[in-house]
Formats: sequence, structure tokens, C-alpha cells
Amino acid sequence: MTGRVWVILWLSVSSFFIHADSQDGDFGPFMRSLNNQDYGYQVIGDVTGSAPVAQIEKFEVRPGDCYWNKSWNDCEKDRERSELSEKQKTTVAGSEYWYGWSIYFPKNYPNVYPTKTALGQFHQKSSHPVWMFQNASGGYHLDDHVSGTKQYYQLIEEESLRGQWHKLEVHVRWAKEQSGFFKVWVNDEQKVNYQGPTMNADKVYFKYGVYRSFLSRYKTAAKKDEVPRQIVYYANVKRGKTRESLRP
Repeated sequence: MTGRVWVILWLSVSSFFIHADSQDGDFGPFMRSLNNQDYGYQVIGDVTGSAPVAQIEKFEVRPGDCYWNKSWNDCEKDRERSELSEKQKTTVAGSEYWYGWSIYFPKNYPNVYPTKTALGQFHQKSSHPVWMFQNASGGYHLDDHVSGTKQYYQLIEEESLRGQWHKLEVHVRWAKEQSGFFKVWVNDEQKVNYQGPTMNADKVYFKYGVYRSFLSRYKTAAKKDEVPRQIVYYANVKRGKTRESLRP
């Protein structure tokens, strides 16, 4: 499969849509979510020297990078972010997809726990997130938000997190009942094999980037006035009907 061809269409000062080339089963266009800084999102050449594709996506959040829209205000909610969100929020119960991405944490990436940093999430339209990939007290883990009781799955240990690419593959059947499943592989090793409801609203969509919540927790714990800058790279973000369709 060919790599992505990126075309940026400026719509306003605060947002733009990002269109990938059309391939069967791939995501449609994404749009920036609550960040309008030029440095916040960039498509660049591989600065790591080991990415699975030649062009990678750089997400950067600096202190004070909060924004708002008519329904949500990160500045008032103790949050900062730079994310992309699926523009077409049309995935419904009964759908089955493979999702994939590679993620790279630079060696100087700071952990800002107890502030919560989300790095990929499946959100529901007009409702709450159901699956969140996060860096909390250490490493990279998955939170199950479908049920009232949260379930945590460790995906990457803290000592292995930085300075290398990690390949994520997710196979999901979206369902509100027991026919659903959510399976995750990290670097070809299966880490999650969940069976049961995977959503509880009508539609689900994917977001990725850097999204940090409860900034005041870090400021209080570290006795600092701001949360430090974070940079994370993504590559080969895809959706398809088969695992093979996720290959670069």
C-alpha cells in the first residue's frame, strides 16, 4: 500500500482538515481538535531514523496550549492538548475494524504524572470516551471506560517506553452487548483480549495526539507554575478491514 499524501485545507484561524489519500478501508479526513498552534501538529520527515514510513506526525503541547469551541473549553477544564479527530463520526455498533499506529516517545519526553496524558482514544459522539491509551505513573497503558469499573491493561513498561518506535494494532467489534471484543497487540505481542460491550452510545470515533488533563495535579505535586512541554511522534496511522491492511 502506498504512503499517505497530505493536503492541508485551511478553514479558519483555529482549525483545519487533514485529508489522507483514499484507500479502501482507510480513515477518512481528520481535523485538529482544540489547538491552533502551528507547532502543535506537523507532518515532517523521519527525525528518528527508524520510523516505519518516511513521513511522520509530530504532536507538541507547550504550557498554556488550551483552546475552546462552542461545547467545550480546555482552558476552564484544567486541560491542554494537540490532537487530531476523525471528521466523520460514523462508526456504529456492529462495525468491525482493525486500527493501527506506531508511536515514539523521545528520550527527553517528560512524565507529568499525576496529570493524566492520553495518547490515542476512542471517543463516542455526544458522549464520553470508552477506550483511552495513556501515560500515567509510568509506561503506556489502556483504560477501559465502557463499564462503571475501570479496567487497566499495561501495554509498554516504563523502562522500554522512550527512544524507540512501538507498533500498536487494535482489532475491535463495536457492540453494546457481549458480542463485542477489543484486542490489542504491541510490537506483535498480544496484550489485551477483552470480550464484551465495547461502546454504550450510538457512534464512536478515533482521536490521537497528546491530551493532558488535570494540569493542577502536576503543578501542585511538583510545586511549579506550569506543566512542561511534551512531544510525541506517530506514524502509519490506519484503519482497515484486515490486519494486513495496516502494513506500511
